[in-house]
Amino acid sequence: MNIKKIFYKFTNKDKYKKLKNKLLVDDKIKILKSGFEEEINRISQVTEQKEISFLHSGHLGDVINALPVLKELSQKSKCNLYLQIGKDLERDAINYKHKGDKIYMTERMVSMVLPLLKNQNYINQVEIFKDQKIDINLDLFRKIPMNFNLDEVRWYFHLTGVHVDLSKQYLFANEHQLIKNKIVIMRSTRRKNTFINYKFLKNFKDVLFLGLQEEYDDLKKEIPNLDFYDCKNFLEAAEIIKSSKFFIGNSSFGFTIAEGLKVPRVMESYPDFPVIYPSGGLGYDFYFQKHFEKICNKLNEKC
Repeated sequence: MNIKKIFYKFTNKDKYKKLKNKLLVDDKIKILKSGFEEEINRISQVTEQKEISFLHSGHLGDVINALPVLKELSQKSKCNLYLQIGKDLERDAINYKHKGDKIYMTERMVSMVLPLLKNQNYINQVEIFKDQKIDINLDLFRKIPMNFNLDEVRWYFHLTGVHVDLSKQYLFANEHQLIKNKIVIMRSTRRKNTFINYKFLKNFKDVLFLGLQEEYDDLKKEIPNLDFYDCKNFLEAAEIIKSSKFFIGNSSFGFTIAEGLKVPRVMESYPDFPVIYPSGGLGYDFYFQKHFEKICNKLNEKC
């Protein structure tokens, strides 16, 4: 506990703010100089190897957000991806972590996402982690000493030094054989934008929800004509999104898939932690009701 900081807090607001900022900077530099900078330099060298093995423990959206870097590196290197099941959430994990979660990825989550990852032909090998040799631990992005209020995909740019044109597609799936041309929604109840509602979509046809039953039940209150489909895995979810008229989602796994596929998509931005941004193609984000309705009307007519 810093006695001077406590003293200034009650006696001198200007000195308190300056000292608080200095201590924050000192903490970041301490992290950098405690071995993190050396690891960043090592990773930069590893990206030149002919074969690179990556480790990731999740969350699922974080795994997909790492794919642009893997796709870029796959042009000159074989890229292997290993997923770790059951890693405990760190107490100091950055503040996007899911409330109530105790681990990053369960066995069921991994079984759901593996078919989607194995469908990406630029990844040489995708397996569950069982002590394989790892060259780059992608989980280290959580330790980067910086403010995380930037596009989630770019976290991996700063970890690896590999920069990618995010307007280009980096997630691939075929169209679904049966479910096509729907307005597809995947919306988590955890990061709802309280400025808006979905009630106007009751006037649209073929509105389909993918995701959890309780998430569907929550949105069904606003869209009486909303249908529900329970996907067998996330590859099937990606196929339905690929085949959609357009996609609507918030800060959750569904929009991560839509963004990678570069389908027409609408992002319900989360005011408290804006870390997801559409890039390229017919990608839109919004905070306010009027804009939400205007974008959806435009895509409904155009697509």
